[in-house]
Amino acid sequence: MPGEGCLDGSADQMHIVIMGCGRVGSTLAHTLVDLGHTVAVIDQDPDSFRRLRGNVAKHAVRGVGHDREALQTAGIERASAFVAVSNGDNSNIIAARVARETFGVENVVARIYDPRRAAVYQRLGIPTVATVGWTADAILRRMMPGDEQLASAPEWQDASGTLAMQEVPLPEGWTGRSVTELELGRGLRVVYLTRSGRILLAGVDQVLEAGDVLHVVAHSQDLEGLPERLADDTERG
Repeated sequence: MPGEGCLDGSADQMHIVIMGCGRVGSTLAHTLVDLGHTVAVIDQDPDSFRRLRGNVAKHAVRGVGHDREALQTAGIERASAFVAVSNGDNSNIIAARVARETFGVENVVARIYDPRRAAVYQRLGIPTVATVGWTADAILRRMMPGDEQLASAPEWQDASGTLAMQEVPLPEGWTGRSVTELELGRGLRVVYLTRSGRILLAGVDQVLEAGDVLHVVAHSQDLEGLPERLADDTERG
């Protein structure tokens, strides 16, 4: 059943394997289960599983995150996503590569303590999240791109709640058009965009490409329903 942390999820659930049961790993596990997905958590330290609620802890796997047997026990062969958030950069990236290259997991994220290594791993096709300046929410967004519940929440909001930033996948009809066209008359600014794992500052003449993810700042009320409005505009245009 959704929310029970089980391994036999229904068709509308994702199964996610998490390596590392520290504060970030346990937060991710509980959030994912609360969203209706199934999880398994791998860690070498059995005491770390005390952070997990009972319905999640029963699917904890003691082991190393890049060990095939541990991964298979955790359900990696049917996982939609894998996240490595242990306390070791090398362990995280090795486990992420095994998940991607050996088991073909599409959405893979590794936490990296040394941000200088992040660019190297990005070139290997492994999205990374640096510890400083990012949270479990940022990891969730990269594990489950397009998830409606996560996408509807702002990435950032100022203390007054007036301005917010939201992640918006580019609607198909906007491919080949410019950032200026998208901003015109909508009271928003495209701050940057993510393209093929790279972050690009959004210049006014930037041509948008299929697969781009826009990071848009506007008044909070203007962000409500923005993806749907953009899609409707392309259909009418």
